[in-house]
Amino acid sequence: MRLILIVVGALWGAWSGLLLPRAAHRLSVDPEEPWKGQCPDGHPITGPLDGWLGRARCTTDTSGPRPGTTACGPYGPRTPAVSTVTALICAALAAATGPRPELVVWLLAAPVAVLLALVDLRVHRLPDILTLPLAAATLALLGIAVALPADAGSWLTALYGGLALGATYLVLYLLNPSGMGFGDVKLALALGTALGWYGWPVLVTGAFAGVLYGAVYGLGMVALRRAGRKTAIPLGPFMLGGAFTGLMLGAFAVA
Repeated sequence: MRLILIVVGALWGAWSGLLLPRAAHRLSVDPEEPWKGQCPDGHPITGPLDGWLGRARCTTDTSGPRPGTTACGPYGPRTPAVSTVTALICAALAAATGPRPELVVWLLAAPVAVLLALVDLRVHRLPDILTLPLAAATLALLGIAVALPADAGSWLTALYGGLALGATYLVLYLLNPSGMGFGDVKLALALGTALGWYGWPVLVTGAFAGVLYGAVYGLGMVALRRAGRKTAIPLGPFMLGGAFTGLMLGAFAVA
């Protein structure tokens, strides 16, 4: 059964990862700017869901009289890389969680997490259109999971965990607003909810791992002289990496 779940998770991750690059490009804008509606060459973006899903590749003909026959080129995150990473994440979550209902929640949240990481890496921003629905959907879906047989978590701890981690990041933001974005606070709500499902020790571990990963990256960039001590780094990907670590440990612990 677990092997089947791993294969299903990998296939789901690979397929959903194929849909992310175009959305990552469109969402990679500075605050107060509208979402991108064109490729870097200025051609309108079209496709499923009004051009939000799919590979980041323009299909506008720029070479002759036959529109749509020659692509002007790819843009945004590379589709094979995004699809592979998402597939590996989903397969790992399936391997750790096994046949428990919360696995569905993790698999649905994983592509959104990858998309958030892509956008934050590109423009140091975590859009509200992703962070807030992710927090609400995670809590709601875990509420369904807890009513099903074989669940291995606590919905109340998930709720309190989201509030606790969100409040912690809010305090950190108020103390040092130049070192952290408010999007990180909103992301913490979702991550605290997911980590809290497996209990407070998992929540603390995942939260600490995220900070540790960010610190190691920052120190590494300084050591390589690619950044200074005051250079801003995107914290979201490291928060997500820490949450992934915590979920893996929590899922294995209750297996």
